[in-house]
Amino acid sequence: MTRRARLALLALGGLGVATAALARPAAARRAAVSAVPAGLRSPVCWLPLPFTPAAVRVMRALPQPPAPIRDGVTVDERTVQAGAGRTPVRVHVYEPAGRARPSGAVVWTHGGGYVIGDPVGYHDICSRLADELGVLVVSVDYRLAPEHPFPAGLEDAYTALLWLHESASELGVDPDAVAVAGDSAGGGLAAALAQAATDRGEAPVCFQALVYPMLDDRTALREDHAGRGALVWTAASNRFGWTSYLGSPPSHDHAPDYAVPSRRTDLSGLPPAWIGVGDLDLFLEEDVDYAERLEAAGVPCELLVVPGMYHAADRFRADDPRMIDFTRSMVDALAMGLRRRAVDGGTG
Repeated sequence: MTRRARLALLALGGLGVATAALARPAAARRAAVSAVPAGLRSPVCWLPLPFTPAAVRVMRALPQPPAPIRDGVTVDERTVQAGAGRTPVRVHVYEPAGRARPSGAVVWTHGGGYVIGDPVGYHDICSRLADELGVLVVSVDYRLAPEHPFPAGLEDAYTALLWLHESASELGVDPDAVAVAGDSAGGGLAAALAQAATDRGEAPVCFQALVYPMLDDRTALREDHAGRGALVWTAASNRFGWTSYLGSPPSHDHAPDYAVPSRRTDLSGLPPAWIGVGDLDLFLEEDVDYAERLEAAGVPCELLVVPGMYHAADRFRADDPRMIDFTRSMVDALAMGLRRRAVDGGTG
């Protein structure tokens, strides 16, 4: 059982979920799990994972075991500040051995529905990116909702991006080869960060890698999800996450600029993108729609939809060949995006 599955079990135990309820899952859950290929099934698939205020308190109280770090990659935890009046932000900086300078860089924002999560849980993917791409990776410990609703998380991520640009010479980074990436809510933050950076024009982003990103609060307003979202991240959790982040329940009428990436009407001029999602994921439709709209706006976007993949399956079953290929696709897309920008000298 993976580290995250164990944490989920502990959280549920702390909330007093009865063992009998876990041993006799509802027919709907059995049907949902049966749609998952055997190799992708994880114990977490059988567990109800309600994101509620009580559940979030328990999850945050649990110790977060650090994910493994690639050999040859050092991690430096520091507090950074950029721009007048900005709140200092804690980041983890991943430095691969023998990095050629200047290199590209990646700003990573972690998942967790905007309400949980910690960079240490992503040491594995961040150190992998640093190692395989030969780049500096900055993972942002952004403030979490509901205590810190929008725009706190986005502005923390922007502070890290701005610091990376302002310190590019010292860090040995090519400012024309800086990408953003993240998963789930972190993927949504990465998309919003790319939008804000494009509009503000002071910290360019050359590529965005969005791993099953949380892009559209209006998904929380729908009743029919065609059977998707039954595993790990559900419609109820989605409503809680968006309500926490926005500071009020989602509405069809309005959302603040940059809070909900899919609400942006004009996607032209944004950096090229990679978007990956499973066809059992609650976010399938919003992710496919965003990819298609990027392409229609003239923004190159590679879309990968994996049959039988539920939300965050790559974290729970990283050893499955489908998940190996999924992550490989994301890493390769980042490599291509960074390399193209470096070769073009920031002009293409």
